[in-house]
Amino acid sequence: MPVLNMSKSTAPAGIYPPVTKLNPAADPRKMRRIIAEDPEWSLAIVPSLRNLCLQHIVQHFEEKPVLNNLLPSQKAFVLEKLPSSLPLSLTANLISDEGYWRRCCEDRWGMRDVSEYDHSWKRMFFERHLENIIELFIPDQTEPKSVLDVVALCQNYVRRLKITQLLPPIKNPPKFDEDDTSDSASDLGNDGPSMDHFDFRILLNKLTNMEELQLVYGVRGCGMNFEWNLFEFTFSDCEFLAKALKSCTTLKILKINQSKVDDEKCRMLVSHLLDHPSLLELDLSHNIIGDRGARAIGKLLNRSHLKRLDIYDNHIRGTGAQALAHALSKNTSLLSLNLRLNQVGDEGGQALAQALLKNHILLNLHLGANELTEPTATALSHALVHNSTLRRLNLSCNRLGEDGGRALEEGMSHNNSLLECDMRLTGVGLESEYCIKRHLRTNQAKGMRDTPASRRSIEN
Repeated sequence: MPVLNMSKSTAPAGIYPPVTKLNPAADPRKMRRIIAEDPEWSLAIVPSLRNLCLQHIVQHFEEKPVLNNLLPSQKAFVLEKLPSSLPLSLTANLISDEGYWRRCCEDRWGMRDVSEYDHSWKRMFFERHLENIIELFIPDQTEPKSVLDVVALCQNYVRRLKITQLLPPIKNPPKFDEDDTSDSASDLGNDGPSMDHFDFRILLNKLTNMEELQLVYGVRGCGMNFEWNLFEFTFSDCEFLAKALKSCTTLKILKINQSKVDDEKCRMLVSHLLDHPSLLELDLSHNIIGDRGARAIGKLLNRSHLKRLDIYDNHIRGTGAQALAHALSKNTSLLSLNLRLNQVGDEGGQALAQALLKNHILLNLHLGANELTEPTATALSHALVHNSTLRRLNLSCNRLGEDGGRALEEGMSHNNSLLECDMRLTGVGLESEYCIKRHLRTNQAKGMRDTPASRRSIEN
């Protein structure tokens, strides 16, 4: 059979494809090319329709908030992407996610310890936000509506306010006559009118979960603009605050420190705190309360449920301490009394010791730096023989002397309940101090054996 010898040149059309010859002189810039706009683009990272919809929700959340109708995973995606700058009128009652409020806190104040806010970032944000508004409130200039608008949003979350400054109204600069020859700048500080501060009546009755209030009537970091009026707790301030406190029936802890609370203002506050349904702790330390104020506080002790009273660093003397002792002898609720840095003297010290003979509830008594001497130590020694409830006694920085030390040593030898007794800088002598500490260690060991856990271990 003959063999066909077919070459490309003689082959019929259609067996081999036509050959296209490239022109080596062709311009490569005129050649067709495809260049991706995103060099990292890949079909594998094309966002899903679900993510595109969620991103749209995030971008338009302020105009149309969509959250509660989403699935849990979708809701978590949106909350993670939402900015912390959204208006509170939108987020306060809509968002409860702790992760979102944590970002709000950290973006505004940096890293903070949330444990003192019951580990609630939302509570921390609203408490600190309201504190900042009050601390920057300028009477007669700041609109009260700015506070009330925030209160309407945060009243369910605020349980404590720690106000470290309260600003007075802005005064107009004084006018000087050309012939004024006075060159004393210190004469200008007290000539102006009374400087009233923020009125708490517009606030406290609206905070239905309020439990603790701490106040300082002064200006933080005033620097070269210092004036005494910046640290004045006026009588109007006191009257407004007292009425506000009476309306805040959920309040448990009240602290007013470094605010020049004197006898009259103390009496005003106490008159509105009598028979308060929930107050448990009162701290009026670092003020200028005297004997009349102490008598008012003594009246409060037996017309309240106070468990802790701190009135240290005031001007209370013997008469005021006697009034407190009289109330203490009848009191059935107070657990801790701190009177350090006053001037109660032996007159007040002996009265307080006599009160311990009748009081069977007080656990802690602090009488440090009160000008006490040997007569008070002797009275306390007699009280320790009969009192079986006191656990901590502080007598530091008094002039008890060696005779006072021996008297306390005798009383401690008959006491089985006192666990701590601070005798620093009292001059009681090393021997008496050693013996007192030995009795304390015995009581401490006995107390450990008497605990329920210890009794169970002994029984087992």
